[in-house]
Order: sequence, then C-alpha cells, then structure tokens
Amino acid sequence: MRRSRQVKIGDRMVGAGSPVLVQTMWDRAMPVAGDIAAVEELLRELSALKAMGCDIIRFSYPSDDDHAVFSLICERSPMPVIADIHFDYRMALAALDCGAQKIRINPGNIGAKWKVDEVVRSAQDHGAAIRIGLNSGSLPKSREGKDPVNLMVDTALEYASWFEALGFSDTVISLKASDCDTTYKANLLLADRCDYPIHLGVTEAGGVVTSVVRSTWTLGRLLERGIGDTIRISITGDIAMEVQASCELLRTLHLKTGGIRIVSCPRCGRHSFDSQGMLARVEKRLLQIDKPLTVAIMGCQVNGPGEAAHADLAITGIGRKVFLYKHGQLVAEVTSEDAEDALFSALEEM
Repeated sequence: MRRSRQVKIGDRMVGAGSPVLVQTMWDRAMPVAGDIAAVEELLRELSALKAMGCDIIRFSYPSDDDHAVFSLICERSPMPVIADIHFDYRMALAALDCGAQKIRINPGNIGAKWKVDEVVRSAQDHGAAIRIGLNSGSLPKSREGKDPVNLMVDTALEYASWFEALGFSDTVISLKASDCDTTYKANLLLADRCDYPIHLGVTEAGGVVTSVVRSTWTLGRLLERGIGDTIRISITGDIAMEVQASCELLRTLHLKTGGIRIVSCPRCGRHSFDSQGMLARVEKRLLQIDKPLTVAIMGCQVNGPGEAAHADLAITGIGRKVFLYKHGQLVAEVTSEDAEDALFSALEEM
C-alpha cells in the first residue's frame, strides 16, 4: 500500500495514512458584500454538507471583489476552505490573505515562474497548502503531442520541484482527465514516482449516472491499491450528490465508517407502499446523521420483512398501512402520512 507524506489543510490532515478526505466545490457565485442573510444561508449549506461527510470545500476566486465575503467564509466555514485560482497569480495572493487554508493552481496558466514563486512564498508565510491541479485539457501548449499520461506526470513533478527549491513541501497533486483510462494510468504512474498526497477525480464526468459509473470504476481501482488521499466525484448536478457518492464509494471500500447505510428496493409491480417517494423525502436528512446504522425502505411485503431482519430500522407497507421494524422486530404500525415522523422518532430514540 502506498504511504504518502502528510500535509495539513486547516484542521485536517491528508496523506500518511490519514482517512481519505471528501471534497466538493461550491457551484454558485458568492453572495454580494453586505448580504448577511445570503452568507448565513451559504454557511448553513456548508454545515449540511459537512454533516453528510464532506471534509473540505472549494470555492472559485476569480475576482478580488469577493475579498470581504470570502474572508468571512474562510473565518466561519465549518470545514477547511480551498480557493481555486486560474490565470492571475494576484488572486492566489489575495485568497491566501483572506484565510484560504489551501489553494489550487495550475502553474502552467498562472504565468511566468516568478509569479508561481510569489504564490508559493505567500502560501508558506500563511501556513497554507497548495494543490497542483492539472487537467488533460489545460496542459502547457508547448508540450502538446506527447503521450498525455507521461506528460501530465512529468509536468506536475516539474512544478513540484519548483516548490521544493523554495523549501515548500505542503503540496498535493491532482491529475484529471475526462477519459477514465488516462486518469487511471496517470495517477498510477504518479503514485510510483513520488510521495505527494494525491487528489483523485474524473473531470467533466457528466450527470449523476455517467459520473458515478466513471468515477467509481476509475477511483475505486486506484483506492483499492492504496492510491488517493482525497477525492471528489464531479457531477453536473447538486453538489450534495457529489458528497453522497464519494462517501458511499469510500464506505463500500471500507475506507470510511459512520453514517447511515440506506437499503431500498427499486420498486416493482407488487409495490403498495411508495418507497421511491419516501426515499426522496428522507434521504438527504438521513445522510446527515453520523451514526453507523442501516435503514431499509422497502416497497412490499415480499422483501420488506426480510430486509428488516438485517437492518437497524426498516419501514415497509401494504396499502395505507406502514410497518416499522427495529432490529427485525415489528414495533409500530402507522399510516403513510405518519411514516416519516415515525421513522425519525425511532432514529432519535436510537
């Protein structure tokens, strides 16, 4: 199993045997300065993401117009904040002044090497980490035409050597492509050639189904080999789904513990209880409970009682009658309208 060096990101550690960290990226513009209500709502959403299992949150920082709001977010965020920087090295310096605990840059599009050096020195002064984030679509133009796998690895390690020359080693590297094989092979080679912590992801992976399939196939094989210290499953959709998918992948690989494990049936012609509607109403709320419990939501009397025997809590129904099981034992019969309240009341008791 690969053992990477340890890098501090705010109050979290990545690498050196630490748990694999889950991250996502804020997908909306930052509130305007002075809109306190919008800032408070953003912070509430961050708290909900953390409760679901998110460890790190990343924001774009394209303009210093966001300086005041971003400073407040960095100060009050329930998890470490990363600033995502492209093209203008001055935005990296400003984001570090705001309190970002890590910045993501692609040295290839920041400009001259002296600009990269300025960013590295500032990160060193602020005690912040840097992620060298290379995507296959944004490699240096002067190196086009070469094998993309070796090109990505060679380029990332060249940039990392610039950092090392300045005495900076709190570096994380990510090599991403929309092509699964390129992503897999590049990270396999990178892991063999360095001990930097690696951030995993398949970029531009698509909607929920395509992204989860591509990311699970690519990231799962790497994680099984001990490669990967932090991950993001990029989905064109609700970022809460990114957190849910990442946590579920890590739990499936036994790399993460805690949180509700949900078992639910796909529904069929036998169903007389709307398990799909029930799951849609309660899923996000269930995923914010950090307890190692299994909850089954089943649609009919065929599989419902059987799954109930293996779950901490289970709910199934026949017509308007809904049955709640605790450790396989029937504990309550309620109406479909009261089913949600009964489920969460039972969870609170546990």
